[in-house]
Amino acid sequence: MEVLTTAHVKELVMERIDVSRVLSDEEIRELIEDVLEECSREYLLTVPARQLLAKEVFYGLRRLDILQELVDDPQVTEIMVNGTSHIFYEKEGRIREWDHHFTSEEALSDVIQRIVGSSNRMVNEMHPIVDTRLENGARVNIVLKPIAIDGTAVSIRRFPEHPITMKQLVEWQSVSEEIVCFLKNLVQAGYNIFVSGGTGSGKTTFLNALSEYIPEDERIVTIEDSAELQILGIPNLVRLETREIQVEGAQPISIRDLIRSALRMRPSRIIVGECRGPEALDVLQAMNTGHSGSISTGHANSAEDMLHRLETMVLMGMDLPVSAIRSQIASGVDILIHLGRLRDKSRKLLGITEVDGMEGGEIRLHELYRFEEQEEQDGRIIGRWQKKGELLHPEKLRAAGL
Repeated sequence: MEVLTTAHVKELVMERIDVSRVLSDEEIRELIEDVLEECSREYLLTVPARQLLAKEVFYGLRRLDILQELVDDPQVTEIMVNGTSHIFYEKEGRIREWDHHFTSEEALSDVIQRIVGSSNRMVNEMHPIVDTRLENGARVNIVLKPIAIDGTAVSIRRFPEHPITMKQLVEWQSVSEEIVCFLKNLVQAGYNIFVSGGTGSGKTTFLNALSEYIPEDERIVTIEDSAELQILGIPNLVRLETREIQVEGAQPISIRDLIRSALRMRPSRIIVGECRGPEALDVLQAMNTGHSGSISTGHANSAEDMLHRLETMVLMGMDLPVSAIRSQIASGVDILIHLGRLRDKSRKLLGITEVDGMEGGEIRLHELYRFEEQEEQDGRIIGRWQKKGELLHPEKLRAAGL
């Protein structure tokens, strides 16, 4: 007996859709049920098969098609689409290949246009690369074929519906209670902090957790490429997001533009989701012009590497003497927090370093905490955080009465 396919049901439903108006999700579901009811006279459909077809058709019309199941799974943290035939996902720290795939390039293209359309972005042959987000805050990167040689690539990084707290990070042994108490005081006192780490080390999650300790009576401005931060408990919060060129005549809005605008908005602190380029200069200037307690993140392999990357990023925006750049960094950045992902897939705070001014044209660093491995049990790394030194510059703590 011939099998009723999702594509056939979807085609029948689309023939009945009233294109003169926007149908609600409930109306679409009713149309699908009507079509399946008629098809059941010709095809033998069990109740589970009918329910599965209804769900797949609805996802194909109004959600993210076959990706929706992965998007809805709270344990899936990353989804990677490599063309129509290969879909991978990360779950519990491990990457697996999914046994589903898109039926055609058109089906994948429909999903992509649905994603970018919901966030007022555009991707096409003229603009084949786009960064955007889903309604649930998940970050999305899209690179169209033929820029992606083996097929259109879509990467979705899913964030938890509820922000991860410092308490949870302590329970997961990503950081110690002693360090959390120390960081709480630093944030409340207004120390300028840079969080560094590699891809997937948890920088955004940790930055979000740090924001728990920002006094609720302050005015905060967040600046991001794609809005990911979930800052709670701050009534006076302004969230800014960059804009790429969408249509002819529209101007792109960069992170640098947003930082300059934010400085005129009377912020107590500025939080920049991630420094990737010349905006590093603007971040440092904000840190040096009375916006104590500003926080940002950056990709780096260590605290020292973060400083070198900051120098390079500033030079991307302005030709300044290296000594002048280092002086800006030394006077602007107070604390460097470095995160990492260990070989057992766990994410941990690996070190905290204080910036201790300049000496002989070099930035002095003073190590405060370091995570040291002790043993490995059943594939799990056991270690502890060793205190390496006392804070050399407690002036802000004293000023805050801490």
